[in-house]
Amino acid sequence: MDLEFNKNEDELRLALSELRRRKDKIALGGGKKAIEKQHEKKKLTARERIAYLIDPGSSFIELGSFAGFGMYENEGGCPAGGTVAGIGYVSGRQCVIMANDQTVKAGAWFPITGKKNLRMQEIAMENRLPIIYLVDSAGVFLPMQDEIFPDKEHFGRIFRNNACMSAMGIPQIAAVMGACVAGGAYLPIMSDETLMVEGQGSIFLAGPYLVKAAIGEDVDVESLGGATTHTEISGIADYKFKTEQEVLDQVKKIVSKLGAHTQAGYDRIKSALPLKKAEELYGIIPTNSTLPYNMIDVIERIVDAAGNQSSFEQFKQDYGKTILCGYARIDGWAVGIVANQRLIVRSRKGEMQMGGVIYNDSADKAARFIMNCNIKKIPLIFLQDVTGFMVGSRSEQSGIIKDGAKMVNAVANSVVPKITIIVGNSYGAGNYAMCGKAYDPRFIYAWPTAKIAVMGGDQAAKTLLQIQVAAMKSKGKEVAAEEEKKLLEEIKGKYQTQTTPYYAAARLWVDEIIDPVMTRTLISEGIRAANNNPHIADFKTGVFQV
Repeated sequence: MDLEFNKNEDELRLALSELRRRKDKIALGGGKKAIEKQHEKKKLTARERIAYLIDPGSSFIELGSFAGFGMYENEGGCPAGGTVAGIGYVSGRQCVIMANDQTVKAGAWFPITGKKNLRMQEIAMENRLPIIYLVDSAGVFLPMQDEIFPDKEHFGRIFRNNACMSAMGIPQIAAVMGACVAGGAYLPIMSDETLMVEGQGSIFLAGPYLVKAAIGEDVDVESLGGATTHTEISGIADYKFKTEQEVLDQVKKIVSKLGAHTQAGYDRIKSALPLKKAEELYGIIPTNSTLPYNMIDVIERIVDAAGNQSSFEQFKQDYGKTILCGYARIDGWAVGIVANQRLIVRSRKGEMQMGGVIYNDSADKAARFIMNCNIKKIPLIFLQDVTGFMVGSRSEQSGIIKDGAKMVNAVANSVVPKITIIVGNSYGAGNYAMCGKAYDPRFIYAWPTAKIAVMGGDQAAKTLLQIQVAAMKSKGKEVAAEEEKKLLEEIKGKYQTQTTPYYAAARLWVDEIIDPVMTRTLISEGIRAANNNPHIADFKTGVFQV
């Protein structure tokens, strides 16, 4: 390999080392002392509960681990949004698992906690996956109640989803391992089955202190809402057990008896390893996001081999070359791939086209390909490294907005599962056209090399500087060259922070930041999840600009 490859590889491995370091810190939740206190109470941590619950030898795909990263610093932080969540196998069945982390503010709900829980319920609903709640929460974080309680996508939406999932026939199992307070008490009771740990689990609308303040009654936790009360008197809970392990064993038994269901039927054959080594992905993506590279090199290390060549078969290979479209297999699954080509290319008309930019012809090609995949019932994989649509008078007069609208329309109305991987840049309307978060991908992941923003850092910083300087001058203040340079650097620094994958993952714009080598596995597991939902709507696009 050349020096550039080695440089890229070194940089990405360093980035992955930092990714692992940050994840290890997040895994400690509220810290080692908080974990020790949990153990002193003979309670497992959220991560220990999940590790016990999932099948031996299977892996847990954690989602939203960076939720809340760098946020709520004045409140002491909220690692992983105070909830450990993801997809794992329980009794051989793919399930969504959500576990409150009691070591983080007693499992209290921050605004990002609600957003993360809603995202996990969305995944369960879209893919018809059983969902297991491991409940141990003090309820809403009261100092921020106005940001978590009343709005449409706030705390109450969770219980609305409980009801909707029940109507959809999606199994919901709640294991109450600790406190379950106030409005949160509805979550286990709106689940299909509720299990409680004796002496630890409790469910009530108001705790003993609030009951005393409200009606003057003195009552202890166990009498008010303990396992015995709810399994023997109120009838709210279905099972009680002496230990957490016994509760989790019962959850496994319940899942093991779930009936088989109809699948979507996405095509799958025997898997074959990629033609080239996945580890070589580390050296392909340039450390400088403006430099070109061949996206084919990425695709060949993700898709299955077909004999002595890649299974990737290009659609309209010689037309609209800044977007690659084609059929392939990933871990045996048939997929349609839409990927930004980062090489500078030349059209048949002799026009030089910049890599990563969407032109009229590439938008037109991608729209057609996306429609083909919907008709054929083939899941779509989007590999993003896009700097936006082409601008300028030539593009505008050629109808770039019209052609871009066709692509956006096809993506928005697509009914097959969509999985998005942000490999590099994800700028502006290019993010939308390439199935960004707003376009409902079933799963969306980012590599450590990802950058997500309305435009590139340099362009944005210069634009913001012009606005700021103009405002200062309008007030009669002259701006010296040195001051202008300082302002530019400050704006650049802030903007660059906001474009990192960590900033995006903290706000759940992406489900997780991943090691590029895991891309193939996560796509395969995503399609496996999607295959659980046999309900595929009719494909309709509405009005197309032609």
